[in-house]
Amino acid sequence: MTRLELRAGLSLASIFALRMLGLFLILPVFAVDARRLPGGDNLTLIGIALGVYGLTQAVLQIPFGMASDRYGRKRVIIVGLLLFAAGSFLAAAAPDIWWTIFGRALQGAGAISAAVTALAADLTREQHRTKVMALIGSSIGLMFALSMVAAPALNALIGLHGLFAMTGLLALAAIFTVLRIVPDPPPLEHHDHAPVGFRDVLRDPQLMRLNFGIMTLHFIQMAMFVVVPAAIVASGGLPVSEHWKVYLPVVLVSFVIMLPPIFYAERRGRIKPVFVGAVLVLLLAQGGFLFGSGKFNALVANLVVFFVAFNILEASLPSLVSRLAPAQAKGTALGIYNTMQSLGLFFGGAAGGLLAKHYGATGVFGVGIALALIWLVIAVTMQAPPVVAQREFVIQPHVDIGHLREQLAGLPGVREAVLEPEKRMAYLKVNLERWDERRVRRLMGGEA
Repeated sequence: MTRLELRAGLSLASIFALRMLGLFLILPVFAVDARRLPGGDNLTLIGIALGVYGLTQAVLQIPFGMASDRYGRKRVIIVGLLLFAAGSFLAAAAPDIWWTIFGRALQGAGAISAAVTALAADLTREQHRTKVMALIGSSIGLMFALSMVAAPALNALIGLHGLFAMTGLLALAAIFTVLRIVPDPPPLEHHDHAPVGFRDVLRDPQLMRLNFGIMTLHFIQMAMFVVVPAAIVASGGLPVSEHWKVYLPVVLVSFVIMLPPIFYAERRGRIKPVFVGAVLVLLLAQGGFLFGSGKFNALVANLVVFFVAFNILEASLPSLVSRLAPAQAKGTALGIYNTMQSLGLFFGGAAGGLLAKHYGATGVFGVGIALALIWLVIAVTMQAPPVVAQREFVIQPHVDIGHLREQLAGLPGVREAVLEPEKRMAYLKVNLERWDERRVRRLMGGEA
């Protein structure tokens, strides 16, 4: 990775980290402490409060993604962080569960995930993109682990309302990172292909598979955490204030285990087998929860298995979307992708509360098994992403650059073409399995 790619990955990961830390600080204590709010004794309302964030995210991810394609990634990210901060401060002042739900909904209106992942794709080459997505995903996981340690102590010190206020301050800190540290993306007009319609992106069969996958993954995650904290209390006798003793080692061990598969997938071009394997591991984890949730050691082991699969899939899915999406519609494709992710968050939280209320943990994990099994069948039928590489060519003086743009855009295997007339250079992103290098060389005037 170049210095710019590393800077982009670290800075964008920090934005996600600051934002997700605020969210995760709520997760381990909300289901317990929200019961002290008027109306908080209703498990369904608690589930909706957890999941409504995902609902408003789902409504706005596509508009934010499309806006980032048109108006620029950074502007959209800053607007989204301001909305997220406003929702955090509203939830901090909430007098009952209903106002908390409204605050969480406004938090979700800051739907920046598509813009951030599109910016990460803009600033990195495809051969390093999964690493950057893994870096972003790892930062999310680290914030989850940190929140498990810090949330009980902070909750005791400043309370649930204080945690929401801290979430707003972290969002404001993320805005500073966007303005001062994140590199500027390349101009959007560099892409020379014809515009791609929203329906074309929405109906793309390969992208549809990935969109279903991210919805399933976050449905399962949110539904699980309606019942997992109570299961830890029941099976291990640990109060909520000590749950970090479980989550911190679980998350750290899962990071160590997930790195070799990620590097193997990148270096050997084996992303599909690793991806399908992670879905299978997710299915096995849900089965383990179903049959071993009453035993503390089995519960901890299954949490490790779950987070290994979760981390691999969190890194692989957005990388695959950015590879398969049309270059000039990455923001749109990632907006749709993040919409499905947000729907998973909402329906997972809401359905998890309903299932836990009527069927207990068995119902939650049973539905998780069914969804993971469907996803596995879909993942197996997915096409492996093409092997893509960057190529540079010198354009000879006698070549008409105006006509060259049209000719390159029509060649099979050429995914993106950027021409710099002043330098007489062409920068191509090509599918190595489909492109004809000799034809490209002839168009350039015979010299690479």
